[in-house]
Amino acid sequence: MSEKSEIQKLKAEIERLRKELKKKKKYGLVWEEKPEEVIQMCKEKLPVVKEIKNKEIITDRNKPVNLLIEGDNYHALSVLNYTHEKKVDIIYIDPPYNTGKEKEWKFNDHYVDKEDAYRHSKWLSFMVKRMKLAKNLLKDTGVIFISIDDNEMAQLKLLMDCPDLFGEKNFVAKLVWRKKYGGGKGARFFVDLHEYVLCYAKNIDNLNKFTIHRSEKKKQIFKLTDKYVNKRGRYYIRPLKSGLAYRKNLIYSIKCPDGSEVKTQWICSRKTFEKLLGEDRIVFKKLRSGNYNVYKKFYEWDFRGRVLPESILYDLAYNQNGKEEIKSIFNVQEGREVPFENAKPTKLIQFLISVVPNNKNAIILDFMAGSGTTGHAVLVLNKEDGGNRQFIMCTNNENNICTDVCYPRTKKVIEGYSDLRGRKIEGLSGSLKYFKTDFVDAEPTDKNKIKLTQQATEMLCIKEGTFEPVPTYAEALAGRLDQKFKIFKNNNHYTGIIFDQLAIPEFKKVIKDIKGKFSVYVFSLSDETFDEEFSDVKQKIKLSPIPEAILRVYRRIFK
Repeated sequence: MSEKSEIQKLKAEIERLRKELKKKKKYGLVWEEKPEEVIQMCKEKLPVVKEIKNKEIITDRNKPVNLLIEGDNYHALSVLNYTHEKKVDIIYIDPPYNTGKEKEWKFNDHYVDKEDAYRHSKWLSFMVKRMKLAKNLLKDTGVIFISIDDNEMAQLKLLMDCPDLFGEKNFVAKLVWRKKYGGGKGARFFVDLHEYVLCYAKNIDNLNKFTIHRSEKKKQIFKLTDKYVNKRGRYYIRPLKSGLAYRKNLIYSIKCPDGSEVKTQWICSRKTFEKLLGEDRIVFKKLRSGNYNVYKKFYEWDFRGRVLPESILYDLAYNQNGKEEIKSIFNVQEGREVPFENAKPTKLIQFLISVVPNNKNAIILDFMAGSGTTGHAVLVLNKEDGGNRQFIMCTNNENNICTDVCYPRTKKVIEGYSDLRGRKIEGLSGSLKYFKTDFVDAEPTDKNKIKLTQQATEMLCIKEGTFEPVPTYAEALAGRLDQKFKIFKNNNHYTGIIFDQLAIPEFKKVIKDIKGKFSVYVFSLSDETFDEEFSDVKQKIKLSPIPEAILRVYRRIFK
């Protein structure tokens, strides 16, 4: 080998080593990627959803239709990446805490225990794939809340900080939630009373301030302090004396009822004190020593408007409240087994939703829905303030959690039920569509494209929010074109699905006298747009080829 060749070989080796070193010079979270069967499956089968008709609940057709999807959440999120890309306002999830306890969490159909050396890697592999899909669903103003405890808190924070996920810049808060009253049986060092809720924005630059009603923030003060009442209402008192750092302008004398004076540093200026005194907001309390303490009155009605929420969620709701809710809804008598032990309390989810600005028409997603607390919380909030929030819940059916707990709970809180004391609990009203994940062969043959189009009807209805078949279609055509096109509607929008291009002229005849905007999906083996065929009604419709629009999303996800 020539000297020149040797030099070139050496340079190549140096460049290789330089690149290797560059790869290693990074800060962040590293884990061993673990293959997951439900994801590998998507290389051969494409997920769709099928409606379970006999589980539909309709009590108010003027309200948004809520969705419950039974199936693996990776498959459900894949479908939602087509139907709800950038449509979701709020995501809340309560993922597996990965404590290693018996039968807590499955990965590839096997429970992950504490002795598993790859326990954290499996959990991170599981989470990152779902979080990437979930991020695609959020609006640019959207936020995600994630419940977690100390077992995976550190890993989750680093994962969410990854630049290709949410990124450190979009970190909003780490909330500390007091989850129980007390306890400590079996504790070794500290009594564990808390969990966390991590909050991230899709893009924090687009996120408005979080707020909460002053009355909610101060509610616990009226629980924990002596209360007073006068003709102006309930109030509590707090010392006017300040414990803050030295401030010269806050030091002055206050004249007491007996003519004596108290001089110290106060929490407000003299001018403000005089104003408070004139408004009957100052209280003097005489001590045994003959001296006076000075207090300021805080009236309950003072706490109007909205303020920033605090990061410590104390005396909000406890895990025990979640358990009691399940017992009441399912009428579980003392000594009987509770159908789901670890339900989050509805008030926790209500709080998280309520702090997000402009939430009354929000779409809220929970793709680890468990017992259905998120749906329950959304229905409660809608009842309280007349909102039109919509929930989407996804859960597998492990141990029949979807069919025996999540769905019946949602049905009961919508329609009403009798609690443990036999009292009739009024239903919160609302509507629900129940779907189950299904699959179509992924090989891109013409036959499979036709099958995907036929199976995609429910996906298109979900995407457009149009679930009601148009009766004029069936009446006008007397069933002749059932397999050629279908039309669905909601209060102000229509969806047309054309399975056979030759039926376009007849489809146009049917919609001619229907007032309103149409989203029209036309079957095509390619990516044909059909603009020319619809040029005479282009002001009325929005066209999309099907199934190519779905396949584009799936190619991105399953690349």
